[in-house]
Amino acid sequence: SIIVPVHNSECWLDECLKSVWEQDFKGTMELSIFNDASKDGSAEIIEKWKTKLEEVGVSVIIGNNDSSQPRGVGFAKNQAVIQSSGTYLCFLDSDDVMMPQRVRLQHEVAIQHPNSIVGCQVRREPLDSTERYTRWINNLTQEQLLTQVFTSHGPTVIMPTWFCSREWFFHVGRFDEGGKGVPEDLLFFYEHLQKGGEVFRVNHCLLLYRYHPQAATHSVLEETIWNHRVRFLEDRVLSSWTSFTIWNAGKQGKKLYRSLSPANQKKVSAFCDVDEKKITKGFYTYEESEERPKPKIPVCHFRDASPPFVICVKLDLTGGAFETNLDMLNLKEGMDYYHFN
Repeated sequence: SIIVPVHNSECWLDECLKSVWEQDFKGTMELSIFNDASKDGSAEIIEKWKTKLEEVGVSVIIGNNDSSQPRGVGFAKNQAVIQSSGTYLCFLDSDDVMMPQRVRLQHEVAIQHPNSIVGCQVRREPLDSTERYTRWINNLTQEQLLTQVFTSHGPTVIMPTWFCSREWFFHVGRFDEGGKGVPEDLLFFYEHLQKGGEVFRVNHCLLLYRYHPQAATHSVLEETIWNHRVRFLEDRVLSSWTSFTIWNAGKQGKKLYRSLSPANQKKVSAFCDVDEKKITKGFYTYEESEERPKPKIPVCHFRDASPPFVICVKLDLTGGAFETNLDMLNLKEGMDYYHFN
């Protein structure tokens, strides 16, 4: 079942649905669309493609929210899944375009890994938008698909590339339906990992991933995502560490420290950095603390710091300087350090 939530998507929908029609998958396939209170010409485009798709043997199920207000992307995706019947679910956003081999290649991997979310590499449209993000999506190693789940980039395989079994989807438990401002894909992804789910990526570009101002992503507040990420990091990693170093004595590192639970704040043995000014000062005083005397956390050079580290330095932004420093220490990602930025 190809799962497509739709809300006012008329300018992209033709290309999107044509890409369903062009799939080279030889098994049975259905399209399940949920139209969430669109006010534009989306419904007419859907009807036109229903006829075309049914001519080539793809059945089409259409659900509608006829009220004046959309219920949001989590609700629309859940409805599209509930009304569908395929053993596997292939998620597709109405503004994106699949390559003809997408369903076939992801289906092959999903059969072998029943409790997994399978993603793929993507091409960004327009090409020069979100370059760092796109490089990140496409170049993570198999191990990093599980270790880099705490970064601000969100799920290590992005939602419009998800492919999974219906049984596993309901085992994880559907998308959050809180509507605008809820990072429903991130919450589902975290729940998937909590339940022992696996993550794979087909190393072919199987999706044209569009960037535009109307995308639902832009309605989610960074602070909301930050809070979810901190709780997940505490739960998955910090709960089993007795002490750790925060790599970055600047704004982001201090913000992480302040966001931690009191018990985890006590585990921070030091901040480390490369900035001589911060290192010379020697410590960070947590001014907002209720404790007396206020906690003072040492600041040292990264070469003098003790792992494990939570790294709050942005990747792929310093012309390789940070990455070189990290490599120098010969540490293992997922054991000696996790990226949080």
